[in-house]
Amino acid sequence: MAITTMSSRDFNQGVSAARRAAETGPVYITDRGKPAHVLLSYEEYKRLTGSCRNIQDALAMAGAADIEFEPERGNVTFRDVDFS
Repeated sequence: MAITTMSSRDFNQGVSAARRAAETGPVYITDRGKPAHVLLSYEEYKRLTGSCRNIQDALAMAGAADIEFEPERGNVTFRDVDFS
């Protein structure tokens, strides 16, 4: 796996070269010398994240019960309907 590093300026001027490099490994894009972004092929992204993830899998993951989630209560109002 080849790792390529390029500045954001080089990336902006050579997007095609970055895309070709991403086929053989990650492309680190730097901003003022510090890594800021990583460009991956879609296949590599799917491999890293798991391609079959859905809401059921996310809720079943370890630690999901510890996530605090309190959605705002909806405000439903009713009105009369005229069927004439």
